[in-house]
Amino acid sequence: MNKEQERPKRSTAEWVTFSLASSILAVVVGLVGYIWLNEKEEPPVLSVSNNQRIREVEGQYYVPFEVVNTGGETAESVQIIAELQIEGKVAETAEQQIDFLSRGEKEQGAFIFTQDPRQGQLTVKVASYKLP
Repeated sequence: MNKEQERPKRSTAEWVTFSLASSILAVVVGLVGYIWLNEKEEPPVLSVSNNQRIREVEGQYYVPFEVVNTGGETAESVQIIAELQIEGKVAETAEQQIDFLSRGEKEQGAFIFTQDPRQGQLTVKVASYKLP
């Protein structure tokens, strides 16, 4: 008796399926490698802007802002501070905290003041962050 049995030849459908699956696997592995090699090892670069219109509702002034992380790593506990100076004196301060900002992410929010920020000098800045 012959212990070895002859293996059946693979059909065309099996070869096509095998080739397609192998191609998809090669593309995925290639993309992962490309991303890994080109990943930025830069710290977070955070910027904040408040170019939107200030609105007044029931005696309170809402100052919208947007913070963006253009750096390479995620930032956690991003602290944003707004300071309103009227006639050279600090009239009000406000702060916001964003839990995290990943690379390229934007977050929006608003500061609320009781005095009109258009009547003084408003400064909005990122004060701090920590790395995960």
